[in-house]
Amino acid sequence: MRVDCQSHVFPAQYVDILKRNPHPPRAIPQGGEYLVTYGDVQTFRLKPEAYGIERKIRDMNAAGIDMSILSINIHGPEMLVPELGVEGAHICNDFIAEVTQKYPDRFLGLSCLPWQDVPSAIQEMDRAIGELGLRGIMLYSHIGGNPVDAPIYEPIYQHAEELEVPIVLHPTVPTWGEAIKDHWMIPMVGMMVDHSFAMLRLILGGILERYPQLKVVQPHLGGVLPYLMGRIDNQTEVMGRARDHITQAPSKYYQRVYLDTVSPSAIALRYAYEFAGSNRLLFGSDHPWVDISSFVKLIEEMDIPSEDKDKIFGLNAQRLFKIS
Repeated sequence: MRVDCQSHVFPAQYVDILKRNPHPPRAIPQGGEYLVTYGDVQTFRLKPEAYGIERKIRDMNAAGIDMSILSINIHGPEMLVPELGVEGAHICNDFIAEVTQKYPDRFLGLSCLPWQDVPSAIQEMDRAIGELGLRGIMLYSHIGGNPVDAPIYEPIYQHAEELEVPIVLHPTVPTWGEAIKDHWMIPMVGMMVDHSFAMLRLILGGILERYPQLKVVQPHLGGVLPYLMGRIDNQTEVMGRARDHITQAPSKYYQRVYLDTVSPSAIALRYAYEFAGSNRLLFGSDHPWVDISSFVKLIEEMDIPSEDKDKIFGLNAQRLFKIS
């Protein structure tokens, strides 16, 4: 089985929620498409037909993908005012559950939560995982501008560990996007750096220390962290910095983190393979933003044992997301 661990959808009903948000981010209909805007910092143009489920199945078939794990394209409901966040999470999770129930052999889903309302987030987690059968939780690189390791969110991490469901950390437009809004540098580099900051916060803030059974996925080959981990360890272990909430080197915690293979670089993919090993890599495509086949080809052309390719293409995902 080949499993795509990063594949996005965008429910039409969710657009109506985004239109009602009183501040950015918002969605603006324009000629049959939608502009998802973060004020004057960043705008993305979304074409509804690109997110169609039948098209996704056709693209999966063409690339030889058996199953995709669906998640909401940025941004999630945690960026909205609380009342819309709760409503938006319900709509998104119901939509993904409906797709997975209609095509149980092709799709599984990840839940999104109204993180800005912690009691509602825990309630929605129970509904999405326990009742709807979704297999994980989406966490974006900040929660309406708040850091992911803020103490208020501790109960959510604790409950996710209790339910034994992985958290998938996905980039979004950074709070400091104003500084790099020119030349499309936000999606080009900014998102990769921002979700690396978020992952480092989960480590240095002690989340992975306090919840040792919590499983986390960091997409896009880990952003910049694999290439900087030596420096990060040096800062904590030699310089004695940022040790307040951890008892081990950051790299020790990072050994528990899965990376997905969404990167168009064969060199970066090879480095991630040597850095993380074959047991912690998950195939992903970021569909429909990119062509699935191009990412399949990168794995197929790697000069590594076939059993390692099998792990990356599906066996690791089957274990992590409990796919039978």
